[in-house]
Amino acid sequence: MKATIERATLLKGLSHVQSVVERRNTIPILSNVMIDASADGIIRLMATDLDLQIDETVAAAVDQPGATTVSAHTLFDIVRKLPEGAQVELTAAEGKLAIVAGRARFSLGTLPRDDFPVIAEGELPTQFELPSETLKAIIDKTRFAISTEETRYYLNGIFFHVSDEGTPVLKAAATDGHRLARVTVPRPDGAEEMPSIIVPRKCIAELRKLLDEVDGSVGVSMSGSKIRFDLGRAILTSKLIDGTFPDYSRVIPTGNDKILKIDPKSFMAGVDRVSTIATEKTRAVKMALDRDKITLSVTSPENGTAAEEVPGEYASQGFEIGFNSKYLMDILGQVEGDLVEVHLADAAAPTLIRENDKAPALYVLMPMRV
Repeated sequence: MKATIERATLLKGLSHVQSVVERRNTIPILSNVMIDASADGIIRLMATDLDLQIDETVAAAVDQPGATTVSAHTLFDIVRKLPEGAQVELTAAEGKLAIVAGRARFSLGTLPRDDFPVIAEGELPTQFELPSETLKAIIDKTRFAISTEETRYYLNGIFFHVSDEGTPVLKAAATDGHRLARVTVPRPDGAEEMPSIIVPRKCIAELRKLLDEVDGSVGVSMSGSKIRFDLGRAILTSKLIDGTFPDYSRVIPTGNDKILKIDPKSFMAGVDRVSTIATEKTRAVKMALDRDKITLSVTSPENGTAAEEVPGEYASQGFEIGFNSKYLMDILGQVEGDLVEVHLADAAAPTLIRENDKAPALYVLMPMRV
């Protein structure tokens, strides 16, 4: 294999594929990126961790077609440190990859391309397209609620399912047991028979990075066990989480009749200020509701106390409720409008947060004892 490629082009492709590669691997070839140069002036870069695979194509001048695999992180670091505008020459022969750019020369050990594992997609019967902006919004408004607890592995991703509530919709939900985030969008054509699936956290993170460079639509293909995202030059394929997502609709409160209307930005800033003294362990902020007056306070045995009044519309009976300040700020940070509705019941019941009843996103937050 022999090819010449512009540094910026190679760096961009490698930055996408190397982030899939785990730093520690018991199987040496999983540390490598596959480089496959074809006669039509295309280099394929591919990396996998056996659950997630990225396949990206970049343009190059190919003198001699061929393929090899080389350490993904090492190659990425080399290309990153090369001077801007450099032409990078890659030559693979006799178990080595020679990298030449200007006066810099490197020789890296390689492993044969034939040993490189590829995820077998099988049949992907459900296929539809989603605008990249819609997919970005779905991810941004839900992924902060994905659980990181490995024991409840079925919560380690975003749950996608379709339903028909007068109009056909696609719903995406994530929860860690303390909070729930759900986004509803119109169902895309082709998603009618879509299975309910859980897309893993790592796939979501890589997809979100790639979406920043995609204009237009993203092709989505899936079966009950795999999903593929077609992002133009890059294709992301992932195994799905094999588990049952809980019936989250049961925790969405419908009878919370105490409604607080408040500016999310000033509310978030107030929570942020008083929680400065909260310790890592507690993170609890107390909210005392009175007619059109909300008092936020934090009491920390180590650091002291803090309190702040924030303006809001509230006409129901006064009471006190506590929340994890970080969870509350995560939710408020996703609200784009100038007003957010907080639907409360009592100090122990789940609280519903949304912009209004027409908003695509809805959040549920469990209170804390304070």
